[in-house]
Amino acid sequence: MISKKLTSLYFLCFLIACIILKTSSAQTGNIRGFVYDKSSGEPVIFTTVYLKGTTIGAATDVNGYFSITKVAPGTYTIMVTSLGFDTLRNEVKVAAGEIISKKLFLVKNAINIKAVDVSAEKQDYKTDVKMSVTKVTPREIKQIPAIGGEPDLAQYLQVVPGVIFTGDQGGQLYIRGGTPIQNKVLLDGMIIYNPFHSIGLFSVFDTDIISNADIYTGGFPAQYGGRISAVMDVTTRDGNKKRFAGKVSVNPFAAKLTLEGPLKKQKEDGGGSSSFVLSYKNSYLDQTSKTFYKYANENGLPYSFGDLYGKVSFNGANGSKLNLFGFNFQDQVDYSPVSKFNWKSGGFGAKFIVVPNGSSMLMDGIFAFSKYQMELQEADEKPRKSDINGFNMGLNFTYFFGQDEFKYGLEVAGFRTSFEFYNIAGNKLGQEENTTEFGTYFNYKKIIGKLVIEPGIRFQYYSSLTELAIEPRLSAKYNVTDKIRIKAATGIYKQNFLSTTSDRDVVNFFYGFLSAPDNLPAEFDGKSVDSHLQQANHLLLGTEFDLPFHFSLNVEAYIKNFKQLINVNKNKIYDDVAANANKPDELKKDFIVESGIAKGIDFALKFEYKRYYLWAVYSLGYVDRYDGVNTYSPVFDRRHNVNLVGAYTFGKSLLWEANARFNYGSGFPFTPTQGFYPYLNFAGGINTNYTTDNGYLGIIYGDLNSYRLPDYARLDITLKRTFVIGKNSNLEATASVINVLNRSNIFYFDRVRYQRVDQLPIMPALGVNMTF
Repeated sequence: MISKKLTSLYFLCFLIACIILKTSSAQTGNIRGFVYDKSSGEPVIFTTVYLKGTTIGAATDVNGYFSITKVAPGTYTIMVTSLGFDTLRNEVKVAAGEIISKKLFLVKNAINIKAVDVSAEKQDYKTDVKMSVTKVTPREIKQIPAIGGEPDLAQYLQVVPGVIFTGDQGGQLYIRGGTPIQNKVLLDGMIIYNPFHSIGLFSVFDTDIISNADIYTGGFPAQYGGRISAVMDVTTRDGNKKRFAGKVSVNPFAAKLTLEGPLKKQKEDGGGSSSFVLSYKNSYLDQTSKTFYKYANENGLPYSFGDLYGKVSFNGANGSKLNLFGFNFQDQVDYSPVSKFNWKSGGFGAKFIVVPNGSSMLMDGIFAFSKYQMELQEADEKPRKSDINGFNMGLNFTYFFGQDEFKYGLEVAGFRTSFEFYNIAGNKLGQEENTTEFGTYFNYKKIIGKLVIEPGIRFQYYSSLTELAIEPRLSAKYNVTDKIRIKAATGIYKQNFLSTTSDRDVVNFFYGFLSAPDNLPAEFDGKSVDSHLQQANHLLLGTEFDLPFHFSLNVEAYIKNFKQLINVNKNKIYDDVAANANKPDELKKDFIVESGIAKGIDFALKFEYKRYYLWAVYSLGYVDRYDGVNTYSPVFDRRHNVNLVGAYTFGKSLLWEANARFNYGSGFPFTPTQGFYPYLNFAGGINTNYTTDNGYLGIIYGDLNSYRLPDYARLDITLKRTFVIGKNSNLEATASVINVLNRSNIFYFDRVRYQRVDQLPIMPALGVNMTF
């Protein structure tokens, strides 16, 4: 019955869209196409394409695609303006009912004056809601101090409003009250389960091949499902379609090699093309630190990782394309004898874009498979393991009606999860599950004068739970004036996945993956537990100000009501069997139900003009959890977080650049240790001789997360100099210093040995890279 209703609704929306599209196209014409960089053949993203002398235009998307619909018949001049390129003019004649396809090639400026033209960006802010989303390109990432000379998305994400970073080592990102498992990470549409290495300075993404990253910290639209807190959608660029190119970089932390080039060169007069891009990063900090940073740890810093990513792109004559890609990421940490942690991840996929002839519709699709395995070994000889692997596939359709858009799609995902874990009572918990999810969504953006409204809805069916989740979404913006805009977003979000952590750690390392379990309490807070899904309701309000002297201010307040959360039961002491039927659920169930509230406000002040870039972010946040008995603060509840970023380009030919970033964060909560005792597990039953058996060291914990760690503060600086070698070759030398103030920030505390391990001390580094 449900399936028939969904099918009927799907067909009705599709029919309405087709009728509207057909009626509109009969009286006017459409201009669509792609904008490319002439030197490399790469798409030019988020740039303005408009018809001279009119207010009609559109911005290119992440594929360089634009669509200008409802154009009255006549002759026009297409204008394309983008930072770093000469303005392009192209004459076009439009007839009623005609769809014109264009490939437009921009030529780079002969002289880069380092001025930033934000007119296109400001226009985009007026026509898109942009609620709690940060669009990131390599240009923004390179404004952050580059550790060892290599800018990285992980370092940029730490300054995004609402993002809490737990540290230089073993760092995790918590976004507006959500845990890492509640954040969806996509790489070219493929699900990535852990995007960050154990040394928190680096991600698995290579900045040089990133095209764009959309970071949603809340209120994300209906095309994203399966997570309840945030979304990170990363898209890589195609390889150079005109010539063979690459980059080599070396620093004390790691080395990197990027290669790209055409398989079939792109031509402006039509025809298809194909290209490849290959990136490999390898860390050797565990070896170099024994020489350069021995003072940080007498045995060196035990971090190593390797990242490999490859992509092949096939482009059709009309702009349609197919991408084939794959990756392999690995990470190891060996803090013997305290702990040893390692993970590895791999996957492959295909993504396509179809531009149908005779239609203003754009279609894209994805099929991908990925896997992730992790293991943590500690001195207690109770390893924690987690595996997850699965596929995701989807099909999306986008229709353009002037500045309005209608988008809908289908998604199917299947996963297998397994984990092994011990709680503080020494009981082994484990699970192996298979699950499949089916989703469909509808999203519509409508511009009515000064109002932009974007309603959407998502239907997600979880086959293993036989549950249907209905998730309405709504966002809106009102342009009060040309310089002041107010915006809002709300929505319901649900997910199947959860993670397991250990209260034995003041700082948590292990985040195992598992699907929603059946072994839940029958009731929570006096109400029956009818669903096995986690749920959060988002409400966000914001204001944007375009201030004088090239300043802009964005203020956003948010509430995330986590109506139902599922966690590992840290208090389990009985097996859930018939003999223990009279025992309370909180002492025998593998999992417990909780609820929570995350609320706060973020301020982001930005200045960008010519050679100067400044960004100041302040976040005030409160996160609470309720387990049915007690209210407590989770380990990532940071009350105050401040980030200050500055960049300055100077020199006669503007070949010098200085960058600085300062981060301050108030202390995280942790559970104190009240005492120790000899713990016997009575493995021999009543025959156990407790007078002679050697027990384990038991720990008596204080009130959950009732204490706070010290504040965190770190200042990083970078100085870069570029040397022009040839037409396509540059050499860049970088001097950087991590933790200039040599601040002692806590990293890990071993309860048993009562030893504190700090984050990274002051660490200078020199790095060089050469592009060709």
